[in-house]
Amino acid sequence: MEARESWAALAAGGVAGVCVDLILFPLDTVKTRLQSPQGFRKAGGFRGIYAGVPSTAIGSFPNAAAFFITYENVKSMLYHGSTSYLTPAAHMVAASLGEVVACLIRVPSEVVKQRAQVSPSSSTLRILSHTLYHEGIQGLYRGYKSTVLREIPFSLVQFPLWESLKDLWSWKQGHVVDSWQSAVCGAFAG
Repeated sequence: MEARESWAALAAGGVAGVCVDLILFPLDTVKTRLQSPQGFRKAGGFRGIYAGVPSTAIGSFPNAAAFFITYENVKSMLYHGSTSYLTPAAHMVAASLGEVVACLIRVPSEVVKQRAQVSPSSSTLRILSHTLYHEGIQGLYRGYKSTVLREIPFSLVQFPLWESLKDLWSWKQGHVVDSWQSAVCGAFAG
């Protein structure tokens, strides 16, 4: 994979991740509060619906960028000598490794975000420092294995489907899909 392609994957993945995370943040807050053991109302209800957004904003770009740079690089390494019937397997391996790497960034960001969502009166920085002081770095990685195990099956389906849809659309129109067409394929695959 060329350096220019790597930078493009990094930038596109990062920007897409930030957009999705910030647009869907209020829904995630409501979901987290509904799941809170203290109950929706005591966890903040609809008050402070953007509590924890700084950790998401900070973690979103590097998380998505790490996934896509890993995905694209592993995919390009596996394509050499790969036959067409093994292509979906290459996408599955690349997506799985992408999730393992991205979760190294995603999980600490999620831990801080979720704690802020159920304690809207505490700042993101206060929650981060409290977690580090009382639990150490391990506290930021609470749930890493379960998060990876949750994300990999989704990626095993989504990315081979996304790639196949792009290939089919490219074949039908006789040229590589445009970015908006790739986005449509990704939305359908997701």
